[in-house]
Amino acid sequence: DADIDALAALPAALGSADLTATLIAAVAAAAFLAGWVDAVVGGGGLVQLPALLLAFPTATPAQLLATNKLGSIFGTTSATITYYRRVKPDLRTALPMAVAAYVGAIGGAFIGLHIPKSAFNPIILVLLVVVGAYTLFKPSLGTTTALRWDGVRHTGTAVLIGFVIGVYDGALGPGTGSFLVFALVGLLGYAFLQASAKAKIANFATNLGALTVFAPGGHVMWVVGGVLAAANLLGGYVGARTAVRLGSRFVRTVFIVIVSAFIVRIGGQLLGWW
Repeated sequence: DADIDALAALPAALGSADLTATLIAAVAAAAFLAGWVDAVVGGGGLVQLPALLLAFPTATPAQLLATNKLGSIFGTTSATITYYRRVKPDLRTALPMAVAAYVGAIGGAFIGLHIPKSAFNPIILVLLVVVGAYTLFKPSLGTTTALRWDGVRHTGTAVLIGFVIGVYDGALGPGTGSFLVFALVGLLGYAFLQASAKAKIANFATNLGALTVFAPGGHVMWVVGGVLAAANLLGGYVGARTAVRLGSRFVRTVFIVIVSAFIVRIGGQLLGWW
């Protein structure tokens, strides 16, 4: 059983059974922060997945990805409901994008079963640098909604965004929310707040798509996932309310800060700084 194997490995790795509860609490704290970040601007997986990697070094990539998805889907559900009630995103765009994202994530999850851990960080780092630089050097980006297209072209672009990022989320995952927000802002012309609302609906679909593959395959660590789910749910609720109250400028600021922090963290790890 994946849960028993992973949890049993903790005392041996730490040298003390007394520290197991402390480590689980730390993972829960990371999941709360991930839920908050994901709800505000996306990218909570860049907090949660590294926490799982540190806590369960003997787990397989598939177990880590699957358990991360289980926790994340609760946070995205909470954030989606909050955004829908308060921002009223246009479902004519959000729902087709979510369906495409779900299909893409199923395909991506099959790819993810064969991706080695060593490939995670380099891929994510390159994507973050591109997204972060583009956002930083275009200060007007995402301050207001100014759609570039309408009708079929608008919906078709949203569907393509959903599918491509859905494949990425199923295969790797971290940063998916941020990439969805960036694509909706940069390609379609939404303000950050509206983009975040639509991104949550698509991100829920990608999590569900990945779990459609991972759960029947027995890759989910259910006990750990339950802890993540509860913390992520609360973080998602708090984060969505914060974003709605403070608006697009706040979301853009958090986006830049979070992306920059992850670039430093992942880049430093690849360079052996820590």
